Amino acid sequence: MSMDLLSIARTGVLASQSQLAITSNNIANTNTDGYNRQVVSQSSLESQKMGSEFYGAGTYVSDVKRVYNDYAARELRIGQTAVSEAQTTYGKMSELDQLFSQIGSAVPTSLNSFFAGINSLADIPDDLGLRDSLLTNANQLANNVNQMQQHLDGQMGQTNDQISAVTDRINEISNELGSLNLELMKSQGQDMQLLDKQDALILELSEYAEVNVVPLESGAKSVMLGGSIMLVSGEVSMQIGTKPGDPHAQELQITASAGGKSLVVDASKVGGQLGALVDYRDDTLIPAQLELGQFALGVADAFNQAQSQGFDLNGQVGANIFTDINDPSMQLGRVGALSTNTGNANLSVNIDDVGSLTGSSYELSYTDTTPPIYQLKDNSTGTKTELHLTGNTLSSASGFSIDIDDPLLLQGGDKFEIRPTSSAATALSVTMSDGKGIAAAGTAPAIGSPAAEGDNSNLINMAKLSETKMMNGGKTTLTDVFENTKLDIGGKTKSAEISVGSAGAIYNQAYTRVQSVSGVNLDEEAANLMRFQQSYQASARIMTTATEIFNTLFSALR
Repeated sequence: MSMDLLSIARTGVLASQSQLAITSNNIANTNTDGYNRQVVSQSSLESQKMGSEFYGAGTYVSDVKRVYNDYAARELRIGQTAVSEAQTTYGKMSELDQLFSQIGSAVPTSLNSFFAGINSLADIPDDLGLRDSLLTNANQLANNVNQMQQHLDGQMGQTNDQISAVTDRINEISNELGSLNLELMKSQGQDMQLLDKQDALILELSEYAEVNVVPLESGAKSVMLGGSIMLVSGEVSMQIGTKPGDPHAQELQITASAGGKSLVVDASKVGGQLGALVDYRDDTLIPAQLELGQFALGVADAFNQAQSQGFDLNGQVGANIFTDINDPSMQLGRVGALSTNTGNANLSVNIDDVGSLTGSSYELSYTDTTPPIYQLKDNSTGTKTELHLTGNTLSSASGFSIDIDDPLLLQGGDKFEIRPTSSAATALSVTMSDGKGIAAAGTAPAIGSPAAEGDNSNLINMAKLSETKMMNGGKTTLTDVFENTKLDIGGKTKSAEISVGSAGAIYNQAYTRVQSVSGVNLDEEAANLMRFQQSYQASARIMTTATEIFNTLFSALR
């Protein structure tokens, strides 16, 4: 009987040792990110029959497992994706909002200064000093618009760099997950440390994109991004990357590649940091650039048109102050041909009516039918309009026309992106160098005579442009174009800030739920430590008692 007691005590000591070891490990990893607490499962050894009775034979450790809830982990990943996306959007929107509020404030300020200069010159229209000062104001306005565009270009470059950095980290995680899957397949998914590391990587991955996880019978996990991109399949890791945009190279596209094949991914459906960066670039930054271009075209056209209505100090019809709106430098970037086009036609865009421009971009598609169909889609509203070809020109009601060098070179399915206001903010400049060229007078002087002394009627008309609703179909002033962009960005920034708060609350709930299941509770572990210590001591005492009984019996038999 003493030998049975010794055996039972031994199993108890060993089981208690395991419980103490796991409890100690839990306590040691209280502050380890991604650690899931572990528990020991004990079972009774098979009973032994002695005589007509069955007696217990002790205990053994039947399992050591990590406490893990798939549903809670999935909710945490979803929360992580949402909060990361919201924080990224808010961060980018805040930068842009500050750019428009601080540096951008110089644009409307310089426009007001230009109007103030016009009013000053209207008081003394023949003053050469005031005329030169007005040109200085015009140059300052153009420079401020140029600088604002440069800052927006900087935002584009910075955003593309962030997109590339995120894709690089996703690929690193993909490779690590593939290697972990290979190791887990060897242990049939039993190595708890590897499982913790795997989950930590997947949780990090959910910061960058929406993640879907598919457990495999082999112990590995397949991972998909955005519900459509297979990133990891077993031990096989795929890669994502970037390529020049189509048709605008500076607007990087996201690609996914595997087995030597690469395809473009719809980044708007990816979510997380990656989706937020692409959405910010495409839905906010590019429209802001185009609207700044609309403002630049409005400035150039309004004052150039006003100049053409008056006469300068030399008695000549007023020449342009700013770059002509259809100057080749202004036309850069207005048309982009998609790489999938099979035709060789070259297109150009001519601005016909600045007041009808909206700052939108458009898609022009060609269908080779009889007669052929030229369809223009407004990318902002989705409105589709069929255009008609007259000679080599497609006219639209949106303030611009499209010239085709040779319509016969178009092929069915050809598509072009039209951005009528692109590059205008970069190309805006003052072309007038002599203040005498300012057309202050509104009436023609006698043949060969200078403009009538003191005539300021055209300057008065020019000054009225500050309050004239000439933009967006007669709905807004020049200043409104810029201010409305600023207000729209401010509204988006505030909305993004609210989203951060709500997404953070949801994430915190999910995190608390995971911690309540899988996290280490020091109070609970301390209680377990005492309990298992007592169990160990009690089992050790049984061993001592069994030894004493055996020695007593042995002594009695001498």
